[in-house]
Amino acid sequence: MNKLFPIFLKLENDDLHTLIVGGGYVGLEKITAVLDNAPQARITLVAPEIRDEIRALAAEKPAVSLIERTFADHDLDEKDLVIVATNDKEENRRIKRVARARHLLTNVADTPEECDFYLSSIVKKGNLKVAISTNGMSPTLAKRLREVLTEALPDDLETAMEQLKAVRDTLRGDFAHKVEELNRITEVLVKARKPHE
Repeated sequence: MNKLFPIFLKLENDDLHTLIVGGGYVGLEKITAVLDNAPQARITLVAPEIRDEIRALAAEKPAVSLIERTFADHDLDEKDLVIVATNDKEENRRIKRVARARHLLTNVADTPEECDFYLSSIVKKGNLKVAISTNGMSPTLAKRLREVLTEALPDDLETAMEQLKAVRDTLRGDFAHKVEELNRITEVLVKARKPHE
């Protein structure tokens, strides 16, 4: 049973600072995932060797800093979120322990039992984002589901969201009344998708 609590973080908030440890292929995958969703996120990446693709990304993003050396515990200072992606499993676990002692949420790549959070597979249609989690069991399945949902969701969802926001902004009354009215208006979306009986 998946007991994860889904959450969307505002990583572009100037107060939030993400640390990525590892500059290889997995580090590239993690920094790309963060920047695809939060292009202005403040990120520091630490690794003794850093792929050219990561360097190219950092050159285009002023909020990304690269430190080319082995991780040191003080790299966790003033960080809010940690993603560990080295090819040394024991060092990954050690970094996780140090981060946990500092109450930092940590993702350890390819080691679900060491993770406080997972990076979801994301479907994006304008302002709509749908996160898919398999509870760390199968990132490949999550990727395939992302492809299916991306194709299945219509491209004009942004227009519908803008229209619903405009309606919401004009509604009067308490919160319960607004929710009831928006539910009534959007009920057609569910009915349109159900097969005729």
